[in-house]
Amino acid sequence: MARVFQHLLWRLEVLAYDIVRVLMMPFSLDQVSGFAGKLFRFIGPKTSKHHIARTNMKLAFPDASGAQIDQWLKESWNQMGRTFGEFPLLHQFSVSKSTPRIEVVGLEHFEKLKKSGKGAVLVSGHFANWELLAAGFLQAGLPVRVTYRPTNNPYFDKRILKQRAANGVTLMVPKSGPKGAKELITALRSGTSVALMNDQKFNAGLEIPFFGVPAMTAPGPTRLAMQTGVPLIPMSIARTSGANFRVTIHEEIKIANTGKRADDIKATVIKITEFIENQIRAHPTDWFWVHRRWPKELYKKQ
Repeated sequence: MARVFQHLLWRLEVLAYDIVRVLMMPFSLDQVSGFAGKLFRFIGPKTSKHHIARTNMKLAFPDASGAQIDQWLKESWNQMGRTFGEFPLLHQFSVSKSTPRIEVVGLEHFEKLKKSGKGAVLVSGHFANWELLAAGFLQAGLPVRVTYRPTNNPYFDKRILKQRAANGVTLMVPKSGPKGAKELITALRSGTSVALMNDQKFNAGLEIPFFGVPAMTAPGPTRLAMQTGVPLIPMSIARTSGANFRVTIHEEIKIANTGKRADDIKATVIKITEFIENQIRAHPTDWFWVHRRWPKELYKKQ
């Protein structure tokens, strides 16, 4: 009985999502994005996530004043609201071709990769509307498989897969253990690139300084690049205004090569983490601040 009730709740969640999409139809992308931003800016500070975001900002920017943190938090909720509001309308962005809404910088790095015939490990973080990072490799015509974590709701997950596929994004579920790693390695060795996020907490990872504070960080992208001999290429996205963005493909991160595997993995993960830090410093309100990136005890309310 409990299982039947759970599936009913899942279906109701999808129904609610579909109703919201229908209600959005009469409005433009800019209108929906703007309204969602204002809504989150009002609701966000009233949730428990606000404390997490504020703690994160204080840890990342210990010298920032209280007034500066408050200003960043307001804009951060606005940005987050816009991102969630834009998700049901991703098809309107036309990420596979150049449009005024999404500027792509650094395409020459992918053109060079295509000529080499190699795949690459593409790494990024949850910046601005991270769904639109796909514009970089889709406009370059680069074959890429994007890893993602399925949602708890299997019916909603199907909607996500369908919606992203409509934009030309091929998703693959990163299974745990040797089987999952083998699939990723096979894709890379066949010349297909793999895109992964590398900015979230990973309990089974390495303890790496993140803004000077130890944080558990996933070494997976580094290990994949080392094992397959493919380049490690970072990407970022920034919201330039409203529902407009700039996607940047950066120069590859050179993998440490001292002959000591464990040391090289850690050194390269540090390089990726420093890249993430630099992007956050450049655009402090674009990052997904509501994630508990550091140890739980740091988030206890004083």
